[in-house]
Amino acid sequence: MSMPADQMELREEDIRAHYDAASAMLDGFDHTPRLAKAREATPVERSPGVARTRRFRSTTPGLVTRSTARPEGVHLVARIEGADGDDPLISPLQATVLHSLRRAVSIALAVGEGFSEATELAALRRANLEGALGADKATVFAELLAAESLVVLYVFANATSYLLASHAGEVSVDVGAVEEVLTDNAPMALNGALWELDQELAAFATSEDKLVPTALAFAEQLMEKVALRAQNAPQLAAFTGANYRVEADDLTISGFTPARSAKGTKLTMSFKKPNEVVGNHIAKYQSMKLAKMLMAYDFERKLNPF
Repeated sequence: MSMPADQMELREEDIRAHYDAASAMLDGFDHTPRLAKAREATPVERSPGVARTRRFRSTTPGLVTRSTARPEGVHLVARIEGADGDDPLISPLQATVLHSLRRAVSIALAVGEGFSEATELAALRRANLEGALGADKATVFAELLAAESLVVLYVFANATSYLLASHAGEVSVDVGAVEEVLTDNAPMALNGALWELDQELAAFATSEDKLVPTALAFAEQLMEKVALRAQNAPQLAAFTGANYRVEADDLTISGFTPARSAKGTKLTMSFKKPNEVVGNHIAKYQSMKLAKMLMAYDFERKLNPF
């Protein structure tokens, strides 16, 4: 299928190539929060009865001001599957949320890969791995890594919001501002975002009907925060000047502009008898009166008896 001149196709095989990495992120990883504080919520236990370590404040001189937060295990799959209590089977809604998150992460990584190839980032990353990155390129390299992080974060939130929009119900959730927005590199940025999403789900998704609203509220807040950061960030022209098209999802990614999806609604038609229509008797009276006026009208004197 041909694309418009101002759009670039994001191929399905390029997206699916990141499915394994996305699934691994959702299954579990360790993350130490740097900007946000962990909520005091019941953690997801991988093995019942295993105690978790407590956090202690360091008393070593010179280390008091350092973060003493220990790495927290983030297991979004377990978190989402536990949203309906003790039901051992995954529900269709939980499967939809997990599939949408995996899809959103994969799309974000694919767009980040395209951004890397469209800029110097891919070449600079290879040079850095080989130890051949010059000092004159260090600043540009850091700026491009931060730009890629913002791109990946925004696309992840944008795709999540778009894919889950049709599953939103009447319940609304206010999660507050997103804080763990990291720009060291794309994987670290996603880890921070998924960690905070896990925190929000633990705090607000106390029942299955709040699962999608919580994810949508988080995605909206993340898009807003990243878009504000991107206003003053350099090296983003390759992303803001491009439009990516994901044909399978009917999704168009246009810079830092949210993609909106109409909510799916069922069209129900009901048939009424003429006497059941409100105001039908009034319309009947008016039409009969008009017919009498036309029949009795005197066209010569331009008068009617009514």
